[in-house]
Amino acid sequence: MKIGKVEKYIHETIDQDGAMLFILIDPCDHPSPEAAAKAAKESVEAGADLVLVGGSIGAQGKLLDDTTKLIKEQVNVPINLFPGNVSTLTKYADSLYFMTLLNSRSVYWTTLAQTVAAPVIKRMGLEAIPTGYIVVEPGGTVGWVADVNLVPRWKPNIAAALAMGGQYIGNRLILTDCGSASPLGPIPYDMVKAVADAIDVPYVVGGGIRKIEQAEKIIRAGADAIQIGTVVEKTKDVKKRIGAFAKAVKKAGRAKR
Repeated sequence: MKIGKVEKYIHETIDQDGAMLFILIDPCDHPSPEAAAKAAKESVEAGADLVLVGGSIGAQGKLLDDTTKLIKEQVNVPINLFPGNVSTLTKYADSLYFMTLLNSRSVYWTTLAQTVAAPVIKRMGLEAIPTGYIVVEPGGTVGWVADVNLVPRWKPNIAAALAMGGQYIGNRLILTDCGSASPLGPIPYDMVKAVADAIDVPYVVGGGIRKIEQAEKIIRAGADAIQIGTVVEKTKDVKKRIGAFAKAVKKAGRAKR
C-alpha cells in the first residue's frame, strides 16, 4: 500500500521539526460540535500539527459527522480519525489510524474489526494509516472496552517487543497509550525510550499528558509525536495552553535532532 498524503505529511513534519503535536477531540467530551470545532481551530492556530477525532464510547453517527465537518471547515491541517470501533468513521475526515490493538486478548480487536471496517473505509475514500496500538496500565476506557492485556508500567521491554512485532507485521506507525486522563500520568519515560529504540517508524505517545514538562521529556526520550485531549477539553484559554505545549514539543524535537 502506498503512503498517502497525511502519512507523508507526518514524515515530512517529523523530518523538518523533529517532533509533532497532535490534539484529540472526542465529540462526546465537548458541549457541542461547535464548541469542539472552536477548540480544534484554536489549537491549530496555537501550533498543533494534526487534529485527531474519535473516542472509545459514543463518538459516532451524526455527532461525529457534524463535529468532523465543522473542524474540517476551520483548520488547515489534516484530520485523522482515532476510531473506537467500526462505527467511528466519517467521510469528512482525511485519514484514520487503521489500528491493530496489539495487546488485546480478543481477535475482534486484532483482525475482525479491521476486516469489517475496510470496505467502508475504502468507500469513504479515507486514507488508512496502518497503526500498531499498545495500551499500558492503567488503560482507561479503551483497556476495558477492548479486553486489553495491559502492559505493566514497570516492564518497558514488553512494550518494546510489542512495538517491534507491530512494525514487523506491517504497521507504519506505533501508538502507545495509557488511557484518557490517566491518574498515573503518562507512560514512564524509560518505556518511551525502549519503544523508540526498538522501532524505526513514527512513534506517537498519548494518555495522561497534562504538563508541558511531561511532553518535552517524552519527546526527548525518543517519541516523534504526542497526542493530548484532556488538556484541550479542560483549559479555559486553549490558544495559550496549547501554544505552550507546541513550543515545548518543537524545542524538544529540535534538541533530539
